Amino acid sequence: MGFSSLFNLGLVLVTHVVPTALGLPSVDEQQALGLTSYEYVSHPALPEHSLRLRKPTLCDDSVNQYSGYLDIAQDKHLFFWFFESRSLPSSDPLVLWLNGGAGCSSMTGLLFELGPCNINRTEAGTVFTSYNLHAWNNHANVIFLDQPVGTGYSFSSNKSGHVKTTPEAALDVYAFLQLFVRRFEEYSTQPFHIAAESYGGHFAPHIASVVHHKNKEIVHAPSSSFRRLNLESIMLGNALTDPLIQMPSVVGYACDGPFAVFSPESPQCRILRIRGPICEQMIKACYALDTRAVCSPATFYCWSLWQPLIDAKRNFHDVRLPCDSNPNCYDESNWIEEYMNRPQVREALGVDPRAPEFVECNTNMIVEFMTQGDGMRDTKSLVTELVDEGIRLLVYVGNTDMVCNYMGNSKWVAEFPSTHKDAFNKAEFLPWDVSNRQAGVVRSAGEGAGNVTYITVFEAGHMVPHDQPEAALDMFQRWVHNIPLSD
Repeated sequence: MGFSSLFNLGLVLVTHVVPTALGLPSVDEQQALGLTSYEYVSHPALPEHSLRLRKPTLCDDSVNQYSGYLDIAQDKHLFFWFFESRSLPSSDPLVLWLNGGAGCSSMTGLLFELGPCNINRTEAGTVFTSYNLHAWNNHANVIFLDQPVGTGYSFSSNKSGHVKTTPEAALDVYAFLQLFVRRFEEYSTQPFHIAAESYGGHFAPHIASVVHHKNKEIVHAPSSSFRRLNLESIMLGNALTDPLIQMPSVVGYACDGPFAVFSPESPQCRILRIRGPICEQMIKACYALDTRAVCSPATFYCWSLWQPLIDAKRNFHDVRLPCDSNPNCYDESNWIEEYMNRPQVREALGVDPRAPEFVECNTNMIVEFMTQGDGMRDTKSLVTELVDEGIRLLVYVGNTDMVCNYMGNSKWVAEFPSTHKDAFNKAEFLPWDVSNRQAGVVRSAGEGAGNVTYITVFEAGHMVPHDQPEAALDMFQRWVHNIPLSD
């Protein structure tokens, strides 16, 4: 069933019949705010929430796409951009993609990594988008969501609406998902995967946990107006999930690993070897007490482990590359901001007139989350529960990324307690081949692509789909269709 036919199901409220009793803005309010050209969707169980959307034709006009906002109490507004599958949208899985930060836009994933188009620039300096042959929506319906509020084109009309912790953010995302599948009903039954990168190693487990627990409530309350989401897996790419293991691993990666930036006896390594154990002890205290007073200092101190690399003008997202002045070390970051801020792009996407100028990463939000100590808290316990109750886990890591490196990621996956731990640790690392070359190594427990699967991706940094697009698409396709990654 195509998207357009859903209008005939009576599930959608369009602008000219929007009742304010459902928490949606009146026609006069829409006109005053310049919000009259959207389709609006409401939900009886979420009276203070609504979804508004448009149907743009940017990036890739060969597929249906929608963009717009989740509005919360007419105060908080989460921006999204959705693309149908290029293959079989009525049966292909639904995927939610999240970048990290906290506060970095998922438009980076869309335009720089795995979306239907890639950001480019001509020799004359004109920014444009080009068709991405290796887009993940070749095999899935993909939502790119800017969250928490304050990320990308997501915004709040007052500071009290800002979200500062991952658990808070997860509740907003669940509301978005419920309104999304109310508008596009078929996706409430298709396999659903949450894919996240970097700080998304915190976001994805929390969101998946909310979805999983709400699904249980729905099963025991058949009269609920919420829809059960068919959550099948979480996919964590170069992600920060277990800081206690991952943060100290920066020392070994920078000084002793195969891509070591400094010689083992260098002054930088002497500093790192002092700071690493202190960082570890501070995170242990954060895990034990789980308070802002303990976790915030751990966050700020442990972030200092990356300072020697920054001073050395290396790209800590890909140690093979230099990094001189751009905060994110990639020229494409500037190109994305230029493209997203074009008036015609804002108009086509339905960007709210009240939304600020687009920035790829909101540094104020990053600091707010750090001040709460959010990033040093443990999320692997959430992953344990999910895996033990049937949600599949994929962790993939580019081997030239330092900030969320493969040493720390492979170690936490091997050590986190789950029903698959013994089988995973008994399994060998096997070659993963793509187009007659070895793209990496994979370790897995479970049938098919696995219940717990870890991949080291060769010659890739923090943004694996950008660095190795063909391999990343092969990995993604096999994972969502539960096909073994090692032949």
